[in-house]
Amino acid sequence: MTIDKRYLCPQGTPIKSQHTAPPKVFISYSHDSAEHKRWVLEFATTIRDRGVDAILDLWDLRPGNDLPHFMETSVDQADYVVMICTENYVEKANKGTGGVGYEKMIMTASMLSRIDRSKVIPVIRQAGTKLLPTFMGSKVYIDFSSDNEVEYSFDDLMRHLLNAPLFEKPPIGTNPFKPMEESRPNRTSDGVRQIMIDVAAAYEGTHQEFIQYAKLVKQTSLQRLALDIYVNRAIEEGLLEKSKQYADAILITPKGLQYLADREIIKT
Repeated sequence: MTIDKRYLCPQGTPIKSQHTAPPKVFISYSHDSAEHKRWVLEFATTIRDRGVDAILDLWDLRPGNDLPHFMETSVDQADYVVMICTENYVEKANKGTGGVGYEKMIMTASMLSRIDRSKVIPVIRQAGTKLLPTFMGSKVYIDFSSDNEVEYSFDDLMRHLLNAPLFEKPPIGTNPFKPMEESRPNRTSDGVRQIMIDVAAAYEGTHQEFIQYAKLVKQTSLQRLALDIYVNRAIEEGLLEKSKQYADAILITPKGLQYLADREIIKT
């Protein structure tokens, strides 16, 4: 496996971690051959070089250490578990044999009952197959089978481990629709709306803060009694108010002005 130690993402800029501390990643693998162990060692070294605290038995397990305790502690304390799935690894995991089998017992029983299953990341290192342990069959994996595409695979893995996605989900925009009480249909039977239209028209050509009720009577097409009803309703809704200074005069309130603007009765 030939790896560019500079490790630039496809856009040409280094990936930066959003973690305050390097994530801990336990690497689970099977001792298939000396060549495979060298590949795993280089794999673990690479992700450490790129900002991840990789935990590997070749570094962290010493003669005389308790193997089950090391595995259980490492899996439990890690932020992620990377499973390097060769054909031999999958076979051992499914049969529950060897160290891999013990890790399977931990991950299926104790660990997965306490943590999110997204903690486990399968890595495919196989020739011509894409096998996963049966208990991980539905997981999305990262394919490291081809050494010619190893940098693309590392890009996918490191972005996930360092929480630096290539594509970020955009924020949700503002709801363009108003509640019905704030966005009424334009109905000719809506007496309050008609009154507010007439009031706005009555204000045209005057420099006063108020309009005389008599002018509104001339402006509207409503019957006089209907006019009185809807003027009173507009006052109850806080859209209009009676003048305290001038007799038979009404004023538009700030809420009434907003009503006119929201319904585009007046241009703002």
